[in-house]
Amino acid sequence: MGSGELGTGPTTGRTEGLRTASGSDGAVVCSLTGDLDLDGLAEVEEPLRGLVAAAAPGVLCLDLSAVGFCDSTGLNLLLRLRLDAEESGVSLVLAQPGPQLSRLFELTGTGAVFRVFETVGEACAAG
Repeated sequence: MGSGELGTGPTTGRTEGLRTASGSDGAVVCSLTGDLDLDGLAEVEEPLRGLVAAAAPGVLCLDLSAVGFCDSTGLNLLLRLRLDAEESGVSLVLAQPGPQLSRLFELTGTGAVFRVFETVGEACAAG
């Protein structure tokens, strides 16, 4: 799979979209940009769920380094993606969450259900 834009978000600076590329070991890397919140969810939900289906069986790495903010709706999306991936035989790995997202995982206990890595390379290799 080559690079490509999956969507663009609203002009308010919220979720600006998704970009996909092939990672190491054949993993699909999806870079999210902007905020994962109620305002931006509509822009990314279907493309992300489609990526899970397209990656089966394989590895889908979500690069979260450019996500500035994530609220409960964004967290719920990530949790649903994890379940979709599990059902499809896809290894879903998360890479480079920022401080706010890392803290959200910690406060909610959801960090225990995700495989989270410091770099995209580590995430793809572990997938």
